Parts: sequence; C-alpha cells; structure tokens
Amino acid sequence: MRVRSIFAKPSLRSPSLWSSLAAQPAALLLTALLLASCAGEQSVILPPQRPSDAELAPRIASIQRAADSEHQRLLTAFGGEYRAPAVKTVLDDIVARLVRAGEGQIGAYEITILNSPVVNAFALPNGRLYVTRGLLGLANDTSEVASVLAHEIAHVTARHAVERAELEAESALFTKVAGQLLNDPAAGAAVQAGSRLSLARFSRQQELTADQLSVRTIARAGFDPYGAGRFLGALGRNTVFRSAAADRTSEDRRLDILSSHPSTPERVAAVTSAARQIGAPGIGEREAGRWLGAIDGLAYGEDPRDGVVRGRSYLNSALRIGFTAPEGFGLEAARDMVVGVGGNGAQALRFDSVTLQPNQTLESYVASGWIEGVQTGAVEQIEIAGQPAVVTAGRGTDWSFRLAAIQGGGRVYRFILASRGSTDPERPMRALLDSFRTLSPAEAQATRPLQIRIVTANAGDTAAAMAQRMAGVERPQELFQILNGLDRNAALVPGQRYKIVAE
Repeated sequence: MRVRSIFAKPSLRSPSLWSSLAAQPAALLLTALLLASCAGEQSVILPPQRPSDAELAPRIASIQRAADSEHQRLLTAFGGEYRAPAVKTVLDDIVARLVRAGEGQIGAYEITILNSPVVNAFALPNGRLYVTRGLLGLANDTSEVASVLAHEIAHVTARHAVERAELEAESALFTKVAGQLLNDPAAGAAVQAGSRLSLARFSRQQELTADQLSVRTIARAGFDPYGAGRFLGALGRNTVFRSAAADRTSEDRRLDILSSHPSTPERVAAVTSAARQIGAPGIGEREAGRWLGAIDGLAYGEDPRDGVVRGRSYLNSALRIGFTAPEGFGLEAARDMVVGVGGNGAQALRFDSVTLQPNQTLESYVASGWIEGVQTGAVEQIEIAGQPAVVTAGRGTDWSFRLAAIQGGGRVYRFILASRGSTDPERPMRALLDSFRTLSPAEAQATRPLQIRIVTANAGDTAAAMAQRMAGVERPQELFQILNGLDRNAALVPGQRYKIVAE
C-alpha cells in the first residue's frame, strides 16, 4: 500500500542529514506507503463515517485491509481530522456531483479534511479521499476544489494503485535477479536505476491521465473546467514561494528528474488544452462566494499544539518556550520537533525535547551521543535562560555539529546545529541558545493560531494595503497574491472578497 504526495513535498529536510539525526516524523515516512496523492474551528480526531446506503467504491479485495489501516495512519501522521462543518458540507456536495458525472463505476466516497498546513490531497483505493486544510486555503472557488477531488477519484477508478504496485513488483524482481541470482551487484544497480526512471515516467503518465479525466468530469458536473488550470497555477506559485523560503538546495532540484509527477507548467498546459476542447472560458460554475464563505476562519499554518513559526522565531504556548533561528534560516514546525535549513543547504538545525532516564544527568546524556555515527567532544556546562544546560561539539562523516541540551522541569530541550564539511557551527549555535527563553503567561496566551479571514476590498485598496493587514507571515504581499490567484500587478476589484491571513 503506497501513499505519495503530489501537491507538496515536505521541505526543510535533507534526507542524507536527518536520517542520521533521528527518525523523521510519520508524515514523511508515509510518502512511501500508500496509493497516489496529488494534490477558527478546533481540530479533533473524529471517527470515520461510512455512508449507510452504499459501499466505499470501487472495492479492490487484495488491498482493502491495507487501506483500512492506512486511514488511521494518515490521521495520526497529519494531525488528525480537522473539524470544519461548513467546509465539509461544500466538499460533500462537490463529491456527490462528481460521482453523478463520473466515467464508469465510481460508487460512494468518504472525504476527510486533514489537520495539516501542507498543500496535498490523497486517495485510497477503497474510495477514501483526503485533503489538507493547507490545500483548501489555497483554492479560490468550488471548481478548483472539484478539480482536485476529481483528479483523486480518477486515480481510484483507473486503478492506478494496482498498476503501479504491479510495475514496482516487476522492477524489484528484475533487480533481485540481476543483483543476486547473477551475483552481479553492478548490473543490479544499473537495472534499479533504470527501473526508477521507468517508474517515474509511468507515474507521470498516470498523473496526466488523471488530469484529463478530471477536467471532463468537472465539466459534466457543471463546474468551470478551467478551474483545474487555475489551481495548478496557484500550486506552482505556492511551491516556488515555499521553496524560496526553505532555501532549497541544488541537490534537491537535481532529484526532480526522478519526480513521480509532471512539471506544473506541463500539467497546466494539458488541462487548459482539455478545457478548451470543451468550450471557451466562462462556462460552468465557480461559486467563489460560497467557497470563500465556507473557509472564513480556516486555520492557517502550524497547529498551535506543535508551536507556531513567526519568521525565524518559534513559539510554543503549551511548553511556554521560544527561540529564534540564526540569520538566513527558514523554520518549519512539525509534530514534536522543529527543523530548519540555512546557508543554501549548507547548515541545518533541529529542535525537540526528550525525558531523561532515572539517575541520568545532562552531561552523561550528551556524552552518550544521541546521534548515530557522530563522535562528541568535551561537554561544557552552562546556563541558558536561567536553566542548567550543556553543550558539546561533534563530528560526522560529512557534517560538523554543535549539540545542546537544556533542562526545563521534567523535560530536556535538545538543539542540533549541523554544518556541511569541517566548518564549526559554534557561532550560530551561540546565537540560537542566547535567543532561547521562557514565555511569560501573557506571551503564551497571546500566541494564537493564524486563520484565513475573508475581507471585502474598498475603493483604492491595493495588494500592498491588504498585505499590511496580514499577521505572522513573511513576504505578506506575495503571499496575498498567491492565496487569491492574483498576478503581481493585478488591481483589486472594489466590493470583491479576498483572503488574508490574520490572528
């Protein structure tokens, strides 16, 4: 059973580094497990809901049991189910229309909103659909959302999960024969590399096929078929925006050749061409007003239970701690940890917390070496924000490290700062530790989650003016334009409603 992310790749993580630092969060591990994915209310874990009048469809017996278990794994990995009744009502209506308009056997579907800020959507082979609140906040009308859901439904009805599983099994067999039975590891490696490229091309074709099917389906359902192109365009701009914030490395970009999905411009061109075959722009429903009204108050960014990132600063109201990353770093909060990348990928940091074993001291804990393959040096005892702490240096194969552990009540807060090569990251670590502090009760209470708010433009309003109303985000004007699907120099329309991010 496979789950892959189409709409967004987790950023700020270098696998070659973080695999040696510690286990990655479940959301990252799940990208190798499931089927195919693409693209002001409290969040809670909710029980799955099964329609009483129809089966989840179409059922594939050989993968049904795995799909049932993956549902719970997805909820766990992506923060649980996000409760947004108004949004859920609109999504259910869209799915019902798509089912009636679908090609071939479709059946019944369940849709779940995941409490995650990433922009993504998933489909399980048994008909369970998933969208993140990050994706919902990026969409601007019902036709754009319909294009995403129709794309996922197309994966299910086209049995792409089964096709890919069969091809991967065949690829694994070829590699095993060449590398083991023929006792030729070099040949096995060559076959494996070729298979990866073949699988990538195969999956890209699946994505293009699903795109084509989705455009026809949303048009038959009465939605604007050009919504697919608009959303993919917004997706591309959002990806560039996030990648720039994450200081994406050249190594990351080189890996794109093995990406399992076609480039965004390629997909935009394909869905736009498909829409033109149906009719000229202006056909079909968009219902922007209904959609914007539904998402007014939708949580934006990190779940406050995981702490919040404000520029280079991280604030956790539950733990009542905060710190600021060194200059040039971008931060990303995940469940139980914060990660960051700086220096064009040459530096990385991680923050988390652990509990010491009985009778274990900070010094013995740090000296024991909590990072596999990293040799630590002398341990220095210091005080940070009035709390006992220890720091040390470390050296791995390709990275130099500075490690710190701060005692805070029953917790130990850990900082890991790594620098590629032999450069000692001592100076940025000192700046990082100097910024560590305990939040006052008032500061902790004031650390509120961000939300999407819908506002009406007045005469004379500009994107720059709207950006001044945005809170807690970097490059607010650019983000405002991306969230609202606006070109850089587009003028606002008085009386029209727009999305901003506010506390």
